[in-house]
Amino acid sequence: MIVGLAFSVFLFFSCNNATEATSFLEVRLTDAPGDYDEVNIDIADVQVNSGSDEGGWKSLEVNKGVYDLLKLTNGIDTLLGKIELPAGRVSQVRLVLGTNNSLKVNGQSVLLSTPSAQQSGLKLQVNADLVEGITYKLLLDFDAARSVVKAGASGKYNLKPVIRTIVEAQSGAIKGIVSPVEASPAIYAIIGSDTLGTTFADEATGKFLIDGLHAGTYKVTVEPKAGFRAAVKETVSVTIGNVTDLGTVNILR
Repeated sequence: MIVGLAFSVFLFFSCNNATEATSFLEVRLTDAPGDYDEVNIDIADVQVNSGSDEGGWKSLEVNKGVYDLLKLTNGIDTLLGKIELPAGRVSQVRLVLGTNNSLKVNGQSVLLSTPSAQQSGLKLQVNADLVEGITYKLLLDFDAARSVVKAGASGKYNLKPVIRTIVEAQSGAIKGIVSPVEASPAIYAIIGSDTLGTTFADEATGKFLIDGLHAGTYKVTVEPKAGFRAAVKETVSVTIGNVTDLGTVNILR
């Protein structure tokens, strides 16, 4: 019923979610068009602050490199990195640029000076609350036209990033509590013949959470260990950005 690799991946996240409330955040980059041939920015690091002080910064596993912003227009974006965070508030994101930033205008390439972003990173306000078990997209909407500033008549250009942050939920989740806890069941979220989510109930509390689900109507099957009967919840609705609570699922012997 379950493919081994998918099962092990879901089991890994399930064990984490049973003990601590976490959410998943993808940081993506997009652009508002500018009147240039290319605007190339060098992404060195992306950090997220899920606390209220300087100690709350965490770096993502970033796809480092040079990105041409003008290829990321009209709804196109690219993944910079993703991270698992404690559920709750994300206050800021910090974008750190490298030194390989450039502009191509009228067929000619020139360097872009970015002193402040190179030294400490550009802090952007987010102030979004992440719900346990939900995957979110944090979109960095880079305004190339306003970010590139010509330095007088010298032909030099400065990069002073103007970026808008947009947070969007990308998934839903299902949670509940199994009683009695000694049933130790596996729980499956199924659409048609496809099992799209798997987890185990926590051995101490009976709680479970299946995260990363797309919107739809699921059948949730609770399969306990020997000596108990399986339980099925039909027509469980999942919507983006929300956690569907099944309450207590009673398992009979």
